[in-house]
Amino acid sequence: MNDFPEFSQYGYQVEKELGHNRAGGRVTYLATQITTGDQVVIKQFQFAKASSNWADFDSYDREIQVLRGLHHEGIPHYLSSFQTDSGFCMVQEFKNADSLAEVRSFSPSDVEQIAISALRILIYLQNRIPPVIHRDVKPENILVDDRLKVYLVDFGFARIGDGEVGMSSVVKGTLGFMPPEQLFNRQLTEASDLYGLGITLICLLTKTKTTEVGNLIDITYRVSFKHLVPKLSLAWANWLEKMVEPSVKSRFSNAKAALEALPDHPMRLPDARLSQSTLEFAVTRLGEVLTQTVTITNLIPDTLLQGEWKVAPHPSDQFQPWIMVAPSQFESNYVECQISIHSDRLIPNKLYDRKLLLHTNTTTQTYTLNLQIRTSPARLKLKSATLVPLIILNSFAIAIAWLISSIVLVTGTVALSASGVIFGTAAGVAVGCEMAAWMLSVAGASSGANAGVIAGMATGILTVVVALTQTIALPGAALLAGVAIGFVGGAILSGATGVVVEHFVNRKIKPEAATLISLLTTAFGTSLGLGLTFGFSASIVLLALAGSGLPLGFLLVYGLMQRVRMFNDQRRSQQHLIRP
Repeated sequence: MNDFPEFSQYGYQVEKELGHNRAGGRVTYLATQITTGDQVVIKQFQFAKASSNWADFDSYDREIQVLRGLHHEGIPHYLSSFQTDSGFCMVQEFKNADSLAEVRSFSPSDVEQIAISALRILIYLQNRIPPVIHRDVKPENILVDDRLKVYLVDFGFARIGDGEVGMSSVVKGTLGFMPPEQLFNRQLTEASDLYGLGITLICLLTKTKTTEVGNLIDITYRVSFKHLVPKLSLAWANWLEKMVEPSVKSRFSNAKAALEALPDHPMRLPDARLSQSTLEFAVTRLGEVLTQTVTITNLIPDTLLQGEWKVAPHPSDQFQPWIMVAPSQFESNYVECQISIHSDRLIPNKLYDRKLLLHTNTTTQTYTLNLQIRTSPARLKLKSATLVPLIILNSFAIAIAWLISSIVLVTGTVALSASGVIFGTAAGVAVGCEMAAWMLSVAGASSGANAGVIAGMATGILTVVVALTQTIALPGAALLAGVAIGFVGGAILSGATGVVVEHFVNRKIKPEAATLISLLTTAFGTSLGLGLTFGFSASIVLLALAGSGLPLGFLLVYGLMQRVRMFNDQRRSQQHLIRP
């Protein structure tokens, strides 16, 4: 047994109660039509209840009159009506949908779809002749099913035509959702229902209950909601504000105008997050192109991030683009942008501060990426980078030559065969140079190996000269001692020379120039080492010093003059370069 009314004699079986307003004597039931099995909604006005009155009954009569002339998929159809001992009943099509007053979660795109569907229903009502004004648009009277189909219900307060919209002794509607003109019982227009729809949409976005809607409205009847939805796009916020303008003249004139003004992009805006806010670049050589990556992400669902990079204007950068971004434009929620710096037109040894501006479709709109570029003083350091290895190589050659010549002098004196020791040493040096060249070649140091081959060939020629000008006893202990001494010294010295050659080649000096200056440095150092042992008055020492020192000095002076010229050219050209 249950307390539901018995409507079987009218062809309906009540299943459950959907809602009630006891004060107004209204109860709504879900029922089944016995002959068809279709579910229907039965609204009963219990006029026998002491708390009800005939004014409440008028709303049912009015609703029937309105619904009989309406045929829209978004409005449940009127089916029939009947009168019982306990009250008057109206039967209406059942829609398996919950009202917006029920606690549910809607995405911004869902709310947008609800707004469009509700506006289309209002357009249909307002296009009627005469137009229909609902007068009670609120969350409880808008049903939405699982497929986001929208239905407008409860036409008990509706008015048909302008002639019936005028003054009344009783204000009907729901506080908070009635526009000021309805609240003060003034003439209603097609813009009046827009106010209730606008408040309903704002309640959905801010998750405000119907009973708490007063928290959004101030004493001037202006609705304040932007602070509750900070991610709402400015266009949508402005559209909603116009829907709920207190002045009817400031509102959209009707539902059609409101639908046409609906923003064409999502309610919520994306949010750009940059992986870095500052990029630091250090130029190590003139003309270098440096690249770094900035990742941009958007974590706001149902939105698409759009962006365009621009270099912030700078007085020194006119007509001289040197900062590049790829891609410069994008439409993506994840993108990696390559920031490239072309330093060929920058002044050396300066600090450049620049800004990149990322213009987006986010609330922030524009993001700033700071760039700091430190240019290289590479040309000014070229002198020390060249001389230091040569000074070390020259000192090493002096020490090796002095040590070998001293050993040769002692060995020749002991063995009483100076010519044999000298010849053996020269031959040993030639073989040692070739051995060092082979080892450098195996190690992949081809330029250094070439220097060793040249040194070995030059020493070989010297060996032949010694053989032709001296009488040498072959074989002998002095000769073998010289070969051993020369082999070790030649291998060490040739290896050191090859290492210096490779060092210069790695610093972008041409292999031919690196080989020549390194060999002359080794030869000059060797000559000085021989002079320390045999004296600088010896003709062979003087010839060696002149033959190696003069070309070496010319090359060093020439290189210095070239650097001075480059420095002066650089100073003169800076007036055409980009200033910090």
